[in-house]
Amino acid sequence: MINKNFFLKDSIKLKNLKIGLTNRLSKKLNKIFIDINNDIKNNKRTLNVLNKKFQLRFKIRDLNRFKKFRTIAIIGMGGSILGAEAIYDFLKIKIKKKVYFFNDLDESKIKDFRRREKNSKVLFIIISKSGNTIETLSNTFLLKVVKKNAKNVIIISEKKKNFLYTLSKKLNLFHVEHNKNIGGRYSVLSEVGLIPAYLMGLNIFKLRSNIFSCSKKINKLIIRNNALKLANIMYSKKINNLIFLNYLPELKKFLFWCQQLIAESLGKKNLGFLPVISNTPKDHHSLLQLYLDGPKDKLFNIFSFDTKYSEKISINYSDDLKSFLHQKKLSKVKNAQKNSLIKSFNKKGISFREIKIKKINEEVIGELFSFFIIETIVVGKLLNINPFDQPAVEEIKINTKKLLK
Repeated sequence: MINKNFFLKDSIKLKNLKIGLTNRLSKKLNKIFIDINNDIKNNKRTLNVLNKKFQLRFKIRDLNRFKKFRTIAIIGMGGSILGAEAIYDFLKIKIKKKVYFFNDLDESKIKDFRRREKNSKVLFIIISKSGNTIETLSNTFLLKVVKKNAKNVIIISEKKKNFLYTLSKKLNLFHVEHNKNIGGRYSVLSEVGLIPAYLMGLNIFKLRSNIFSCSKKINKLIIRNNALKLANIMYSKKINNLIFLNYLPELKKFLFWCQQLIAESLGKKNLGFLPVISNTPKDHHSLLQLYLDGPKDKLFNIFSFDTKYSEKISINYSDDLKSFLHQKKLSKVKNAQKNSLIKSFNKKGISFREIKIKKINEEVIGELFSFFIIETIVVGKLLNINPFDQPAVEEIKINTKKLLK
């Protein structure tokens, strides 16, 4: 149990673990926790973003001029946009504005946007830490966003010589400094995720109010138990695939954020999990056969929502259907599917973890972000992997620019 907002149940089977390895790894944990807590306190370290006193690079009063826009278009790639999209997806029931996300190179999406929207009525938020991201720049110019003195553009990038920062100065566009110490996939609780969230109408202080902290004894125990098992499994290479089985539609985009976090942070030194997003109940009818009777090379993270409030199914035509569906809440149907799967996992000795969400609000999504950040970093440090770089990604960026010259 983590807290009143969500809890995590671990059913990782002992056959997937090397006990001797767990004992060796556990000796490193105390120093890792000390290092993490020191990094959180240090404003020149990535993890400072999880400090309750983290200094934001913007002032609310400077953003209020943009609140009048009812349509928002966010342009970015990877960690520059996945966090904001995850926040929107999880909390869209509270958001009254229309929000577009441009995080690919999809000409049909751009043409459709042009047909539907008038640029002067749209707030454009352009995000790139480096200020030089090819896809972000391509979409920015395809959408014809930038004009001199434009009052509907926010640029978030590092405050140094790069294309977007230079452009903001040349054209007198509103610019917010991207914290140079915080990489994309760790930036959601900084200006990168909070500015879009605020302008969507959300409470950004609540997003940061329940950040998961290793200084609490119970939290440290949870991270300890889970990170040790994940590091053990990853090192032994018995399990290569991490399947996110999702029973809560509002979490779909959060899991894309999680996918990048885990793949980029841990996919090094010939180690790593392949994070795969699997949406239910659709995948009960397509992938479940493989999950249950295929290779036992998968660890499942089951995400669900614990609620008693749901619409009832009313059937007036068939006695057969009435026997098991009539007057049943949709949440009960979903839980029956999930619990049936868990029963099969236990029967077949398949390892899984269940993350059950108790509420849908800013505090919960903020805590989920911080929990998975800390867990991932601890796993990386246990295996002597640097969880903060992404050398293979940088190589592709460099080669792409060479080919375009």
